[in-house]
Amino acid sequence: MKARTINSNGITEGVIWKQLLAFFFPILFGTFFQQLYNTADAIIVGQFLGKEALAAVGGGTGTAINLLIGFFTGLASGATVVISQHYGAKNEERVAAAIHTAIALALVGGLVISIVGYVFTRPLLVAIGTPEDVLPLAISYMQIYFLGGIPVVMYNMGAGIFRAMGDSRSPFYFLLASCMTNIVLDILFVGGFGMNVEGAAIATVISQVLSMVLIFVTLMRRKDAAKLRIRKIAFDRKLLSQMLMIGFPAGIQSIMYTISNLIIQAAINQYGTDTAAAWAGWSKLDQIFWMFINAFSIAITTFVGQNYGAGKIDRAKKGLKTVTIMATVSTFAIEAGYFLVGRYGLMLFITDSTVLEIGVSIMKYIVPWYITYIAIELLSGAIRGVGKSLIPTLISVIGICVLRIVWIYIVPLFDTTLFGVLFSYPFSWIVTSLLFIIYYFKGHIYETRRKAG
Repeated sequence: MKARTINSNGITEGVIWKQLLAFFFPILFGTFFQQLYNTADAIIVGQFLGKEALAAVGGGTGTAINLLIGFFTGLASGATVVISQHYGAKNEERVAAAIHTAIALALVGGLVISIVGYVFTRPLLVAIGTPEDVLPLAISYMQIYFLGGIPVVMYNMGAGIFRAMGDSRSPFYFLLASCMTNIVLDILFVGGFGMNVEGAAIATVISQVLSMVLIFVTLMRRKDAAKLRIRKIAFDRKLLSQMLMIGFPAGIQSIMYTISNLIIQAAINQYGTDTAAAWAGWSKLDQIFWMFINAFSIAITTFVGQNYGAGKIDRAKKGLKTVTIMATVSTFAIEAGYFLVGRYGLMLFITDSTVLEIGVSIMKYIVPWYITYIAIELLSGAIRGVGKSLIPTLISVIGICVLRIVWIYIVPLFDTTLFGVLFSYPFSWIVTSLLFIIYYFKGHIYETRRKAG
């Protein structure tokens, strides 16, 4: 039976702010539940097993995991842009081929993550200066986590596929189911069976397998050109090349981000287990802001990608202006929320009073600077939506990664406090935002538009 044709969707039609919000909220809620994977581990482990176990499943461990996961998530963003442009242009053949190429890329990428991640867990944790009392627990947690590389990458790729087609609800439903499973299994394995951090890692892997199964089943049951057929999972060389040209720089950028954060983590670890645990706890609460800004970034990438593919350049530009206003208002509200109730949020992860006070001081120092980051996420998202990835990557690598690394090695010679290390974040955000603003308005990013396909 012939597949149904691609229909028009609200991303290329209708009231812009309504369509952006309708697309944004499922992404936000989905991102929230994605963060709950590791956050649930942190809450349950922190309450049942203590600060050493908390440091083992958060902070440096999470950053180390992102070193590999983030690279392949960057590759997935390339697939999202390619699919969204073909979908906006209503090119059914290319949409189908792009989806099967993306799934093949996720399978290969997940296998690589499992192998590389498992083998290099110990050297990576040692390199970032993980405290000795935390190291054995962190190794156990990470090695089990990396064995689930394929489902992790598959979910991110699958979510990108659905979002590229204007469907941000399905990935949310998948995450909701898997996250609830993760929480139940965390409580059962850690609290009930006393399995230590290994139980939290096993619970996470099982939950991610569930999300992968849901992705496959839903795609296979579609009745349109986006229907997944297992026997057709293979690489289309041209489409793979396009995905890699967009996604590979984004993946490299993610690695550089993570390396710079690992270097900062190593500097923080030098202040002892209390500070490392405080940073791990704060890192979980800190995700609230990143969930919002990341959801806005995904929304504008897809919005610009589809409208660019459909030739609606003015609509793409208006979408960026609209989402910037939304993100700014949201950021101010989030900053206020941290100052009002942030301490109580930290208490979800931290039971030690000394660790709690360190966490509160970190929060009060970092939060006011969030507003300086908005331009980075939104402008880079819009630029990638038109298929340009190299320049945004160079700007981010230089403005954020290189500057942070230089900062960490130079500033402590003059300022040995924890806050001397932490200022590397706002400093790099300000510089990089200015570079993105200049490039967006002077780089003529929309002038090379061509019809997708």
